[in-house]
This record gives sequence, C-alpha cells and structure tokens, in this order.
Amino acid sequence: MPEINVWGQTVNDPLPDWQGARVLPRATLEGRFCRLETLDADRHATDLFEAYALGDDSDWTWLASSAPATPEATAHWLLGKIMDDGLVPFAVIDLRTGQAVGLVCYMAIEQQMGTVEIGHVTWSRKMKNSPLGTEAIWLLLNNAFAHGYRRLEWKCDSMNIASRRAAERLGFVFEGRLRQRIVRKGRTRDSDMLSIIDGEWPARDAELRAWLAPENFDEEGRQIQRLEAFRSQ
Repeated sequence: MPEINVWGQTVNDPLPDWQGARVLPRATLEGRFCRLETLDADRHATDLFEAYALGDDSDWTWLASSAPATPEATAHWLLGKIMDDGLVPFAVIDLRTGQAVGLVCYMAIEQQMGTVEIGHVTWSRKMKNSPLGTEAIWLLLNNAFAHGYRRLEWKCDSMNIASRRAAERLGFVFEGRLRQRIVRKGRTRDSDMLSIIDGEWPARDAELRAWLAPENFDEEGRQIQRLEAFRSQ
C-alpha cells in the first residue's frame, strides 16, 4: 500500500526483497498446439518463407520489415534477429506439421526493472483461425512471469486496430498512446502501449488455460467458447 514518508509525501509500495528478474534464456517452450524454438536461420528460413508467401504485403503494413522475397532473404532477415543480443527470438512451430509458421521475440528486456516487451510478432496465414497465436503468447507470458518479471508490455501502431484488439483479448490493458513515437516506412507512427502486470497474471493465466484446454475444442479443432467467456468479472 502507498505510504506517507517522513516529509509528508505519498510514496508507492515498497519492494524490500526486490532483486530484479532473472535472465530469459533462449530455450524451448512447449505447448499443446505449438512449440517455441530458439530461432535458427538454417532450420526455420525455408518454412517461414513458404508460410509468409501465402499472404501479401498487407500482412506487413505495420511491421518494420517487408516480406522477404526468397529463402535466402528470409535467412538474412532471421539472422538479424538471432544476432541481436537485445532479443530473445523464437520460431513458432505448429506441432501438427512440425513446420515453423511464425516468429516472435522478447525485446526491451530490463531485468533490474522487471519489465519485458513481447514484440516482432510476425504470424503467417498458416496460423489464421487456429489457437497457435494465443498459445504462443501465453507461453511467453507464463515464462516471463515465472522468471520474476513484474510487467509484460505490448506496443503496436495506433492504426493497427487488429493488433491492439488481439492484445486486449489476451488480457493486456491499454495504458495510453505515445504520439509521434517513431518514423516507420516513411510515415509517422503513434504507438499504443498495453501491459499485463504480475498482480493481474493469475487471473489472466487461468482464463487462457481454460480457453486452451482440450475440452474447449471440438473434433475439428474449433473453439467451443470464446476467450471472453472465461474472463473474470
């Protein structure tokens, strides 16, 4: 609870035992629908090139990158993420096929503050109408909170309504808009900021686990109840 200090000022909750969060390793995260593998250009470039080729340039409008034109260009693009020490990059592996169908990263990692962002979210159309995206983000959230992080962030272009809605569906809370935050692809971008904090995670975790449970999917793999049906009031 907030306190009054010796000068009569209101100060926020003390954290006497805070030691910072732990390192987020480049390690495999296993789910029921997907597996998050440490991104590897040799293993994942061809799969991802083929997966992204199913879409068109509209899939890349709000991303920093453009769709790679060849498997070699895809490998080069992946290497940029793999060699970036500020990222923990993953390929999303569809367990039905064993193929990489998307990628995602931890980024903006601040161990001492206990904050980390989920970013570089690049899903392919092979993930459309499937639970893969939801489970991939749940795996990242669960792993980060287990490593002692207090805050998980999501930022998106303010024009990317689908991304913001996806984050809010997962339980991220909208915090505000950072106006003229960056220039991307020759255009100004306002960034919408959302987060989940550790005190909220047990409820969000229970909702996501309930939605991902086998009994919530029919024989065709279609959801029976929407995630919102499990949301705590």
